[in-house]
Formats: sequence, structure tokens, C-alpha cells
Amino acid sequence: MPNLGFDLVEKFHQGGGFMWPILLLFVIGLGVSLERFFSLSFATVNTKKFLEKVIGELQNNGVDAAKELCRKTRGPVASIFQAGLERYKDSVEQAQHAIEEAGTIEMSLLEKRLIWLATVINVAPMLGFCGTVWGMIQAFDAIAAAGEVEPTIVASGISVALLTTLGGLVVAIPFQLTYNFFLNKVNSLVIDMQESAAALVSVLDEGIAG
Repeated sequence: MPNLGFDLVEKFHQGGGFMWPILLLFVIGLGVSLERFFSLSFATVNTKKFLEKVIGELQNNGVDAAKELCRKTRGPVASIFQAGLERYKDSVEQAQHAIEEAGTIEMSLLEKRLIWLATVINVAPMLGFCGTVWGMIQAFDAIAAAGEVEPTIVASGISVALLTTLGGLVVAIPFQLTYNFFLNKVNSLVIDMQESAAALVSVLDEGIAG
């Protein structure tokens, strides 16, 4: 049975110098993916239930109790609720403005570092193609030096060309799927924030706070 780990290491070295920056992009992409996965997981709450709790606190215990609930709850929805409630004493319009500002900030935080993942997705195949060109140059140089075309002469250059292309695609494809997953998650959280913020403003406008 072949030693898969050893084969991968051997193929990596056969791919030449372009495999190292591709590996670096893989490490960067993996780190960003793990960080975003945990961050977005912590940002997810049941907004419907949380809104009901906030309304209950407003009706029964007042604005201060609702703010305290928001402070103790993780996630962007709790943050924008707290921002709005902090300004509610001024006016409903001020509360709405604070919610909108906080929503913009929270949306930026949700999208944080996704640009790095997009960079990995775009650059890894480009490096692979650069390695392909370099490998073909090596192959043609070998032909020119030998004065004839022999499979053994061009094999090394073609191997570099194919391995670097494969390396770039192997890095880019899974991270493209990961990026799409995160983007969908962010969009879902943003929609939840917008809907819950509109619901809170409506509740505040009714003046039901105790």
C-alpha cells in the first residue's frame, strides 16, 4: 500500500519553488476560515426569541433592564438593540439612527477578513499557472540544450507545470466553497439584523417601554 503522506511530500517538492507560496496561501486561507467559522457561529442567535425577551423586559422592567439583557447577549443583533436603547431616552428617531449606525458597523465586522479568503481563491490558481509556464520553459530549455525531443528530457518540466496547476486548484476550489458558505451566512445574519431592528423600532415607536 503506497504511503500517501510521503507521496504528497514528494510531489510537493517536485512541483518546485511555486509550491511554497501556494502552501502559504493554503495556511492563510485555513486560518481565516477557522476564525470566520467560530466568529459567525458565535454571532448567530435566535433573533425571534431574543426580540420577544427584549420586548418583555421593556414592558415589565423598563429600558434599563432591556439594555442589561442586550449587554449579556452575544451577537450583532444584541449590539444594535443596545445601541438603539441607549439613545431611546432622546427620541425614537435618535434610537433608529443609532440602530442604523450600529448595523453598519456590525455588518462590516461580519464581513471582516473575507477579503483575505477571496485573495487566496484568486491568487492560488494564478501562482499555479505561473508554475505551469515556468515548467514549460524548463521543458523547452531542456529540448534546446539536447537538440532533440525525448520524453525523459521534458518530463521534469512538464511535471512542474502540471503539479503547480494542480496545487493552485486544490487550494482555490475548497476555499471558494468555504467563501460562498460564509457569504451566505453573513447575508442571512444581515437580513435577521434588519428585520429585528425594524421590529424593535416599531415597538419603541408604540411607546410600550415600562
